[in-house]
Amino acid sequence: MEIYLKDSAATENLGRVLGKHAQDGDVFCLSGDLGAGKTLLSRGVAAGLGVASEEVTSPTFAILNIYQGRELEVHHFDLYRLNRAEELEDIGFDEYAGGDGVTLIEWAELFPEQLPEERLQVELRLEGAGRRAVLTPVGERYEKFLLEVGKDADLSH
Repeated sequence: MEIYLKDSAATENLGRVLGKHAQDGDVFCLSGDLGAGKTLLSRGVAAGLGVASEEVTSPTFAILNIYQGRELEVHHFDLYRLNRAEELEDIGFDEYAGGDGVTLIEWAELFPEQLPEERLQVELRLEGAGRRAVLTPVGERYEKFLLEVGKDADLSH
């Protein structure tokens, strides 16, 4: 699924729609250049799960931020500053990714072999004044997930 996002509000709105449809154990892997909107999309996902959007910041230096939503925790990783897969073990990555709550992984493409077997890949590419989101399901759960997201009228806003 590809969606053109004309501005920051549209990017955050896509995140809200993803968050609205998210379930316990979901993993969203976000990739794209610096400034492509990964944290903005993460803010929207968290908001869709009931986290106040001002709480959501880039975990670039912390590596992991945890937010409490209405019903689910949101685990927000930023792997940009990691150099080796072993560092993922040090931060308990496997305990969070695909476990309880919803996991957002920025810069997921840096450690593809460490990602959960099933996940939603979200690539953000700057395009004109906006960005293009390419959503790729990896696994049956995410194929069904994208069908639901595709039916959501909120994407037209």
